[in-house]
Amino acid sequence: MAAPPLPGPLAYLAPLLDHYGYLAVGLLVLVEDFGVPAPGETILIAAAVYAGAGQLNIFAIAAIAVAAAIVGDNIGYVIGRTGGRAFVHRWGRYIFLTPERFGRAEDFFTRNGGKVVTIARFVEGLRQANGIIAGTTGMPWLRFLAFNSLGAVLWVGLWAGLGYTAGTNIGPIYDEISRYQTYVLIGLGVLIAALIARHVIRRRRRRAEEAREEGKDGDGGEGTKPEERADD
Repeated sequence: MAAPPLPGPLAYLAPLLDHYGYLAVGLLVLVEDFGVPAPGETILIAAAVYAGAGQLNIFAIAAIAVAAAIVGDNIGYVIGRTGGRAFVHRWGRYIFLTPERFGRAEDFFTRNGGKVVTIARFVEGLRQANGIIAGTTGMPWLRFLAFNSLGAVLWVGLWAGLGYTAGTNIGPIYDEISRYQTYVLIGLGVLIAALIARHVIRRRRRRAEEAREEGKDGDGGEGTKPEERADD
């Protein structure tokens, strides 16, 4: 059976799949997941369309893509863990990422990193930076590995399943989902900003309360001194 014509934005990947097949899927998903601009998601969908036409095996595609996604993100994690913090402290101020702001981001990621790692897999931009951010903020590796693996399985399952079942009709579906990805990204950004703002407000309130308590203790201490002197 001849390979099906790939629709719209997938068409330019046909030569890669025709010549390299599974290798192209694994390599592009791998490099995309540690920050290199590459069409990892689109080649996964294109390969699934090929599998639906009998050109490739869908289970092999899914296994290769999941493994490549996990390995790629872990390479990003190592990059972030070994060099990301030093980069932030040296150059972060030039992009308005001061040590204080990085500290707040690190605190947020420590508490909510699992959800972020899983959801980021589905969002363009975050998918590529996912592992690097987790490594830079010091997220424990086993925790990152667990949530990253979950996200990889869900991500591959979604796109491989859609590509396999929709076939050449995947074009309009992909366009529609990509359109809503923008709204998801905006919503996620607003949510993160709100959580960071809440954390900052709570910290300031806590500091204000501590300052008031210290002021009361100071006033009480000073107030006893005249009485002590009078008794003497």
